[in-house]
Amino acid sequence: MAQFDENGKKMVVKIVYYGPALSGKTTNLMRLHDAVNPSRRGDLLTLETKGDRTLFFDLLPLAARSKSNFLAKIKLYTVPGQVAHDATRKAVLSRADGVVFVADSQLTQSMSNFESFDNLENNAQRVGLDLDPLPLVIQYNKRDLQDIEPEDEVSARWSPTGLPLVFATALKGRGVVETFQRILSATYQSLDRMHGLEENFDMVEDDFLSLIGGGR
Repeated sequence: MAQFDENGKKMVVKIVYYGPALSGKTTNLMRLHDAVNPSRRGDLLTLETKGDRTLFFDLLPLAARSKSNFLAKIKLYTVPGQVAHDATRKAVLSRADGVVFVADSQLTQSMSNFESFDNLENNAQRVGLDLDPLPLVIQYNKRDLQDIEPEDEVSARWSPTGLPLVFATALKGRGVVETFQRILSATYQSLDRMHGLEENFDMVEDDFLSLIGGGR
C-alpha cells in the first residue's frame, strides 16, 4: 500500500504490470518511458535472467506534484512471467496499489493467460491483497499479430467483471498510454477514498494524469 511521509510531504505509490512471459509487460514500460516528460521520470532499470527476459523492472520515479507541493512518486514494476520465478512475482506484487494485467492476444497463449491470471489471484491472496477493491486494468496486447482472439470474444469474456479492458500493440505504442491513464485514474480514486488525497494533501486526479499530459 502507498507509503506516506506527511512531514516530508510525499508518498510512494506502487503499480505492478503482471502477466505471462513475453506478453509485453516490459515493452509497455519502455513505451511509457518514452511518453513521459523527461523531467517527470527516472531511469529504466532492467535485471535479466537466462530463462525470462525480465526478472525485475523498475521505472522510477514518476513524479506527480500537487499545487500545495505534495509529491507522489509512482513506481512501476513488471513481474517475471515464468513459473520458476514465482517467489519474485509475490515479492514484487506485495503492497501494490494497482495492477495492470497484460495478456497475450495470440490464440496459442489463451491457456498461458488463464494460468497467469489465476496465479495473480493466488499470489494476491498470499501477500494479503484483496483483488476486489484493488485497481486492476486488463490489457490484451499484440493485436497486430495473426491468429489472435477476436475483440468481441475477449470483450464478452471480461464484460461481467466490470474491469477496464484495453486492446493494445505495445511494440508500436498503441494502447500503452490509454492503459496507463486508466490505471492511474483508478489508483488515484482508490487512494483518495482511503487517504483523502484531495482533502488532506490538495492532490487531485489531474495531478496523476499530468504525468502523461492529461492534466494540469
